[in-house]
Amino acid sequence: MTRPIGYYVHQHGAGHASRAKAIAAAMQRPVTLIGTGLASIGGVDTIDLPDDRLSNGSAFDGQDAADTRPEALHYAPIDHCGIRARVAAIAAWVRDARPALIVVDVSVEVAMLARLCSVPTIYVRLSGNRSDPAHLDAFRGATALLAPFDRRLDHPFVPDWVVAKTQYFSGLGQDAPVTSPDRKGLLFVLGRGGGAVDGSRFVAIARANPDLEIAVAGDLTDRPACPPNLRLLGWTDQVADVIASARCVVGAAGDGLVGQVFAAGSPFICIPEPRPYGEQEAKASALRRLDAAVVLNAWPQPERWSALVEEAVEQAARRPADLHDPRGSAKAAAWIETLADRSAA
Repeated sequence: MTRPIGYYVHQHGAGHASRAKAIAAAMQRPVTLIGTGLASIGGVDTIDLPDDRLSNGSAFDGQDAADTRPEALHYAPIDHCGIRARVAAIAAWVRDARPALIVVDVSVEVAMLARLCSVPTIYVRLSGNRSDPAHLDAFRGATALLAPFDRRLDHPFVPDWVVAKTQYFSGLGQDAPVTSPDRKGLLFVLGRGGGAVDGSRFVAIARANPDLEIAVAGDLTDRPACPPNLRLLGWTDQVADVIASARCVVGAAGDGLVGQVFAAGSPFICIPEPRPYGEQEAKASALRRLDAAVVLNAWPQPERWSALVEEAVEQAARRPADLHDPRGSAKAAAWIETLADRSAA
């Protein structure tokens, strides 16, 4: 019997699950996705873990309210029934399935648990300053590290030994869409890693730029009355197609959106959002360094958007053309399976 691969999926933000599904679909070995809120995913085995938040339904901010915590852990609340159930479920699956390895995207605690269960790990390394003891321990304990972006988008402060242990794969979960020959309008894409945005912001932009067609994809705190040139699309699972039909895209610096923009070859205005470890600020800095996007540190005045669109369209012609690998998911899957073969030999 071929030993399976486990793939832990963090529930905060949509990018982790998108990567996991794309990589799992490209694998020949059996794969089990492990995480919270995975029961609705079809076509792959899943373990749907109990919620680990301090208050069900609340946003996950990574704060565990613990008075003391080992430096090797980020999130370890005391006396939490969900945590105990999660650990038990993962350990029971490891005992019964005897996985060849577990990909961890992302959790230093799950990486440590896998190692304690005698399972090798591949740890997904995101952008930002991950030089804290917990991250470095997870990196040291992993068989290898996977970065879901092009090597040129990494940062100079990453230690040499971490870079040497890392394989870089762009295009994870982002198939190149069919682009429209007649791209129109300005598209704002709101991810699920941050809070919802007030719809009045986009009403003001539309009114200040009446000749600009504007669409907003994502969740808003409200749905205001819209001027004729503004459409509110809500959350859509077909956002890649919407991106491919827009003349210019605006959004944060998450790996998922950046990858979708690169896959579509769309002009991009990037406004990074606050994230732990400066993840998006670091990615935005790399985009600016590569001349791969128009990067803003804050939301501009509404009347500036027409000029910014033209700037982004001009800038996109200078962007390196190979920042998106259309075979990224397949290459990552093959690399993971090679490591699984070695560990299961």
